[in-house]
Amino acid sequence: MNTVISIVVGIVALFIGMQMFMVLKMKFKKGKQAPQLDGKAGRMVANGDKVLFYFYSPGCRACKPMTPFIKNMAKRNKRIFPVDVSHDMTTAQKFGVMGTPSTVVVEQGKIKEFLVGFQPQDRVQGLLA
Repeated sequence: MNTVISIVVGIVALFIGMQMFMVLKMKFKKGKQAPQLDGKAGRMVANGDKVLFYFYSPGCRACKPMTPFIKNMAKRNKRIFPVDVSHDMTTAQKFGVMGTPSTVVVEQGKIKEFLVGFQPQDRVQGLLA
C-alpha cells in the first residue's frame, strides 16, 4: 500500500513540476523578440502592431470553450490570429508553444504576454486594449 501511495505522490509531483516549468518558461519569453512570420501576421508584427495569436488544437478540452469566442473576435478584429496547431505547427514552434491553449500578444515586435491555459473572454479582450 505504501508503495502505491509513493508512486501516486511521485506522479503528482512530477506533473506539478512540469506545469511549473512550462509557466516559468513562458514568463521568460516576455520581452523577447517575436519570431519572423510570413503573410499578413508577419507584416503586422514587423510594423510593430499589437497582435494576438491564439494557439489551439481541435482535440484540446481546455480549448473548446475558448476557441469559439476567439474565432468570433477574429472576424471583427484583424489583429487576432487563431492558429490551429494541427494545421500550422511551424508557427507554434517559432513561438515555442508547448501546450494548448496558448495566447501570445506581440507588440512593437516583442512578446508582451505569453499565457498558457484557458483565458476568460474579458481577459482576452483586455489584452488588445
